[in-house]
Amino acid sequence: MAKKNYNSDGQSATDKALDKFTELMIEKIENLQGDWKKPWFTPGVAQPPKNLSGRHYNGGNALMLMMQAEKMGYESPVWGTFDRIIGLNYSKDKDGRKSQLVDKEGNALPSVSVNKGEKSFPVFLTTFTVVNPDTKEKIPYDDYRQLPREEQAKYNVYPKLNVYNVFNVAAQTNIKDARPELYEKIMAEAKGQVEHQEGDLKSHPVIDKMIDDNLFYCPIKQIKGDEAYYSISKDEIVIPTREQFIDGEAFASNTLHECAHATGAESRLDRLKPTAFGSEEYAREELTAELSAAVVASQYGLTKHVKNDSAAYLKNWLSSLQQSPDFLKTVLNDVKKASSLINQRLEAIQLEMDKGEKADFSQFRQNTSDVKSVGQNQQEETEKQAAKEVIQENHYHRSR
Repeated sequence: MAKKNYNSDGQSATDKALDKFTELMIEKIENLQGDWKKPWFTPGVAQPPKNLSGRHYNGGNALMLMMQAEKMGYESPVWGTFDRIIGLNYSKDKDGRKSQLVDKEGNALPSVSVNKGEKSFPVFLTTFTVVNPDTKEKIPYDDYRQLPREEQAKYNVYPKLNVYNVFNVAAQTNIKDARPELYEKIMAEAKGQVEHQEGDLKSHPVIDKMIDDNLFYCPIKQIKGDEAYYSISKDEIVIPTREQFIDGEAFASNTLHECAHATGAESRLDRLKPTAFGSEEYAREELTAELSAAVVASQYGLTKHVKNDSAAYLKNWLSSLQQSPDFLKTVLNDVKKASSLINQRLEAIQLEMDKGEKADFSQFRQNTSDVKSVGQNQQEETEKQAAKEVIQENHYHRSR
């Protein structure tokens, strides 16, 4: 388990990673400021990152790894820690004993290693320690999540943010020479991206299903008009009709942006607060929605372009990144939760779609708004008072 180590300058590994993230984000936004019609991620270059086990990174980790891959020109989205890469040289028996890999003749295979001089890139992993304050008993977090809420109440949960350093496997190691067959497999998978015909009004089947059949956490209304927005007081998304957009990707990415806003409702992630248009809080929420939509879009092979009215926030975002060390940390945390919540709904819809004629989408059409914070297990809130003051109307919107 990684420890919170400090450098000679007193900076923790977490702070050092955030500095690197901030520097990368500033560079990205400066490039967008020069040409705000660019997409957040260049099609065919930045792909959803995953580790050597095939598990995809999510949220802020996915976002920053894609930015790093695009910056460095890496053609593969596969990453691994130093130890995991060195582990490619060994096999393990059922007792965990390691043996060096050999070829058919019994000769040791060439060793896979990180190339000399290569620099790693940090990723965050949050682990949870679950302790009963009375008995001091510790239980695994996965076991805790399976407990009834009354049993969960008997434990305290302590999160810990760990930093791990990873390398791009195809670009920063000698795997091409040491394991050519594995290298070819990694590169072949990287080329197997989803391609979309220009001008096609469809985007991705599960995203289209969620939008067209109104299966999100709140209603999505397609209305012929000029604005796309999420209404806090009505808890609904309004989006222009599909044919008003240049293609299906534009329609889907705009809708995903508003879906990201909707995850911040009080009954979900409780992130949104009524605030003045153009304020720092408003700008931060716009960045959260833009990045969340970009992450989800990339996972489904779609391109998320920077929208017209984002240009007005580019300078604001740069200023906040440069002045506040906590700005990006807050945004990345919100992006992780928002994108995870959207993906949870899309994955659930996909499971039903896979059932074919036996699919039942009635559970989604209720459009309930009782989803709680992702990654947190909290006691249900008491019923809200009927006389509670209604939140003042506030729209978070994007034009096409």
